Amino acid sequence: MFEAAEIGHKMAKATYAAEIPALREALLEAQWALHADGRFPVVVLIAGVDGAGKGETVNTLNEWMDPRHIRTIAFDGSSDEEAERPRMWRYWRELPRKGQIGIFFGSWYTDPIVDRVWGKTGKKALALEIERINHFERMLADEGALILKFWFHLDKQSQRKRLEKIDADPVMSWQVTRADWQQFKRYDRYYAVAEHTLRLTSAAHAPWIVVEGRDARYRQYTVGSVLLAAIRKHLEQRPVPASGVALPALPADGRNVLNQLKLERKLGDRKYAQELARLQGELNQLARSKKFRERSVICAFEGMDAAGKGGAIRRVTAALDARQYRIIPIAAPTDEERAQPYLWRFWRHLPRRGRFTLYDRSWYGRVLVERVEGFCQPADWQRAYAEINQFEQELVDGGGILCKFWLQVSQDEQLRRFREREETGFKRFKITEDDWRNRQKWPHYEVAAAEMIERTSTAIGPWTLVEAEDKNWARVKVLRTLVERIEEALDQG
Repeated sequence: MFEAAEIGHKMAKATYAAEIPALREALLEAQWALHADGRFPVVVLIAGVDGAGKGETVNTLNEWMDPRHIRTIAFDGSSDEEAERPRMWRYWRELPRKGQIGIFFGSWYTDPIVDRVWGKTGKKALALEIERINHFERMLADEGALILKFWFHLDKQSQRKRLEKIDADPVMSWQVTRADWQQFKRYDRYYAVAEHTLRLTSAAHAPWIVVEGRDARYRQYTVGSVLLAAIRKHLEQRPVPASGVALPALPADGRNVLNQLKLERKLGDRKYAQELARLQGELNQLARSKKFRERSVICAFEGMDAAGKGGAIRRVTAALDARQYRIIPIAAPTDEERAQPYLWRFWRHLPRRGRFTLYDRSWYGRVLVERVEGFCQPADWQRAYAEINQFEQELVDGGGILCKFWLQVSQDEQLRRFREREETGFKRFKITEDDWRNRQKWPHYEVAAAEMIERTSTAIGPWTLVEAEDKNWARVKVLRTLVERIEEALDQG
């Protein structure tokens, strides 16, 4: 991909002086239009070889545009907080919101390329990272983001001259470090790994634009022009109108994985008290063990309304130090959350090592309530299965222990609990008009949930189906499953 860039593009000073004012004005107008439109973010990646003008170009873009709606995020080594979470967490939390431009100076490409160049990883590890990156960028594009990736290139001789020139300047020499010269010694290796990576990650929805870095005027004009054209083109694309609600089809025989559960399972109060105390003690010991300091636990609680998710969560947290867990209740997204990709609000709450995060409802809302109620396009929830499976794979790859619970009750038991909530003052807040309305679509929610379970129950993230007609049984089953999953993960190392 780099050969064409090595031809050596330059821009005359007079031409640059004549063209830049108009380009700057047009970029500002496009930026304001982007902000006013508010339908999509712009993600700009700045990468390439040392000395090719990456930093100067970033500074130029910030100078040319309105600083209120553009943000530069520079990445270097991972902080302790970042190192204790899945690798992509640091990038997810910095994504620009809709209507904004985010410039990533260093990105999710840096570590995979550098680690391969220095021999820290092999071909297989790089291939897995490329697959992860392609999936991530595809998801961002499907959510509407405009992605532009600029690779600043210098041939080997030009890079040497550039580094020597900066190194010899007393004012600028701080910009060239020993690490830069060590990296230069691996130029050929870096060239090969980078070209391979760029070739496999350049797509129509996330293209790489290779910029010759020898001439400052040329690279600034090139980046500005490409950015302007891309924003204008993206603004012209209009959203697909909503296609209405398509309720999940009911199976001909009426059977599914949920309505075949044996909901009559019960546990007496005496046995329940014994099992609850035993399991909470075991969970407490596991959470305090040395091995657990290198792991985290992510629990997703789903189920029919009034199935007892909150009660089960409280029995889990009762066994833990209050400083060790967070409960994240998921409701309708806020304005801040709607301005980000769908999974953003779940990534942002991931726990550090040695911690628990318990989601009271979770990322499965897209294939449940959003699907059944028509809050998203069919294409959104249809691709969500693959996005969720990839998300959960990253949680586990990052050291997470993933536990997913579906709590199931019968329609009759749900009705009894609804009425109990209406009649009990301190429970009345739990029942809303939405609960009664959702109850009318019980068969469709059940079918959507059954399909969700079948398509997202994997080896690394299996669903545990909990017969929740009896609260004692449900709470003990949740605790027992959680203890067993943590023990198994810690035994595996």
